[in-house]
Amino acid sequence: MSDMITADLVDLDLSADTKEAAARALAERMVALGRVTDLEGFLADVAAREAQMPTGLDGGIGIPHCRSEHVTEPTLAFGRSAAGVDFGAADGPADLIFLIAAPAGADDAHLTILSSLARQLMNAEFTAALRSAGDAAAAAALIRGEEPAPAGDAAEETGDTADTGAVSAAASAETAPGSTGQDSGGPARPFRIVAVTSCPTGIAHTYMAAESLENAGREAGVEVVVETQGSAGFTRLDPAVIAAADGVILAHDVAVREKDRFAGKPTVDTGVKAAINRPGELIGEVRDKAARGEVTAAAADGPAGSGGATPVERGGESGEGYGTKLRKWLMSGVSYMVPFVAAGGLLIALGFAIGGYEINKAPSVMDHFVWTQADSWAALLFQIGGVAFAFLVPVLAGYIAYGMADRPGLVPGFVGGSIALTINAGFLGGLAAGLISGAVVLAIQRVPIPKALRGIMPVVVIPLVSAAVVGFLMFVVIGKPIASAQEGMTDWLNGLSGANAVLLGALLGLMMCFDLGGPVNKVAYTFATAGIAVASPSDSAMKIMAAVMAAGMVPPLAMALATTVRGRLFNAAERENGKAAWVLGASFISEGAIPFAAADPLRVIPSSMVGGAVTGALSMAFGATLRAPHGGIFVVPLIGNPLLYLVAIAAGVCVTTALVIVLKGLRKPVTGTSAQGPGGGTDPSAPTPGAKQRVAA
Repeated sequence: MSDMITADLVDLDLSADTKEAAARALAERMVALGRVTDLEGFLADVAAREAQMPTGLDGGIGIPHCRSEHVTEPTLAFGRSAAGVDFGAADGPADLIFLIAAPAGADDAHLTILSSLARQLMNAEFTAALRSAGDAAAAAALIRGEEPAPAGDAAEETGDTADTGAVSAAASAETAPGSTGQDSGGPARPFRIVAVTSCPTGIAHTYMAAESLENAGREAGVEVVVETQGSAGFTRLDPAVIAAADGVILAHDVAVREKDRFAGKPTVDTGVKAAINRPGELIGEVRDKAARGEVTAAAADGPAGSGGATPVERGGESGEGYGTKLRKWLMSGVSYMVPFVAAGGLLIALGFAIGGYEINKAPSVMDHFVWTQADSWAALLFQIGGVAFAFLVPVLAGYIAYGMADRPGLVPGFVGGSIALTINAGFLGGLAAGLISGAVVLAIQRVPIPKALRGIMPVVVIPLVSAAVVGFLMFVVIGKPIASAQEGMTDWLNGLSGANAVLLGALLGLMMCFDLGGPVNKVAYTFATAGIAVASPSDSAMKIMAAVMAAGMVPPLAMALATTVRGRLFNAAERENGKAAWVLGASFISEGAIPFAAADPLRVIPSSMVGGAVTGALSMAFGATLRAPHGGIFVVPLIGNPLLYLVAIAAGVCVTTALVIVLKGLRKPVTGTSAQGPGGGTDPSAPTPGAKQRVAA
């Protein structure tokens, strides 16, 4: 680690009092040594990682870290704060702060060294030595492992981070065959646990969780073998070790790879930070489950590769209510559908732009295509887009079922979605088909099956039975009522005019700006795209699509404008984000405003909603239409009444900008170390200490 940290990368008197300022102070040292090429770009990557999950750990440790294309070589900077910096840990501020910077393509050897540091941080004697280090050189040497290691120091773990697991695995494997909890003719063996740890970046939390579980296991007299699924890949646990295990702990914030290996055992499924902060409780919980005989579904009984958990369950928290799961099931389908909407819609819109609105009557390009005629190319684009659009409802239904029941849900989901198109049940039919398909598959999986038939269940039985049941229900039972409801909704939309249309535009604008790409935003967007997902959409449907896209552009554009006209109300990182928000907003990417909303939600989100409502209402009032489901200002030539459409967007942007500036201006300045946000916490939107010289006057 000698090339990763030097005395120049150590600050034993870190004066920053916010995590942004702390990251900036340490990153500036990296820039000075040429380890980071773009300070603001790197800090944006650090902030993006921090937004996924706070990096504070119990015991006064903060480990902001990221992979970034702005990093030239793996680098570690260390800061020690007397006052402490809040990194989101439950037990309070961190006084030991490690900024880990890994290049976007960091090699496995360097990532292994970084993971070794992560393991060291779980050793109280190591952190105590850092707190008492007298100078920067001594602290750097201690981190590099050049100082005498405290007893039991995890620094002794060198080389591949999987070595610990491999050694324990070998020891366990010796007694694995036929193990039943007690070795033949010998004393009772210890309780055995296999665990998997993983985090979004795979550099720090993954390995700290592993070390924490192993330490807690030693204290409890439990044998713990951990598989770290980190950035440097992972070494699979020996199947014999898994077979001999009495319980499983899955501590992860990303999907566990090959999770089906652990099916059929008592399992605790939780987030990676739980393994760091309360490993003893997790060990106790899995032992209690083993004592009660609670096990996960066997792999052969459940979806292949899932270990008894669906994609929604793997990405969620244990104990989620039905309403939360239903929302996630629906969002699973929508998220897979959106790329088809964007590709198909833009292709259709380009076809109209090149060949005119009569291009939908052109013959098939298989029968007539002239390379030198623009109309032939327009017909080609239109017909490709039409094919892409034909997948919308089947993909929606298929992946709703996938979210519920994993891969076995795909066949009945796609079949049901295709039937919904056949009977003109549209998107409502797709939603129903997806939910029914998932429910049917889950019901089939609960039927006891003889072991001899389990091998053909996922390949033959489940697809056959589920497709037949869903097809029967869609064709004979519920298809016709849903088709009637879809027709009624279409007629209602076609009849909207005057004040009703304006109110609908305002409502859609509010929804688009409420959570900036979240579930409510996606509901409004899906409602709009459902209307234009046909070869000849109605005028009302195109007005709704125009209003939705216009409102979605408002928040990022408004934040960009606010940082331009009143930069002193924003810190340096926010002003940098404001530059990117111009492009994101113009491209109809509402998520460009998320950094601002996360830092100051009580001011930014209501302001955005007001501006979005104004834009949506004006767009409907002006009669602007849009055939493309995406594209922002780049599809303005395809918009009906484009000038008034831009006026509607500008009006909403100005309203949101004005409200944000007024609300931030009314915020009372706080003397002392930090500005206080709502609820008494540190307001990240306030100017960060350590960067005051950079704040515009």
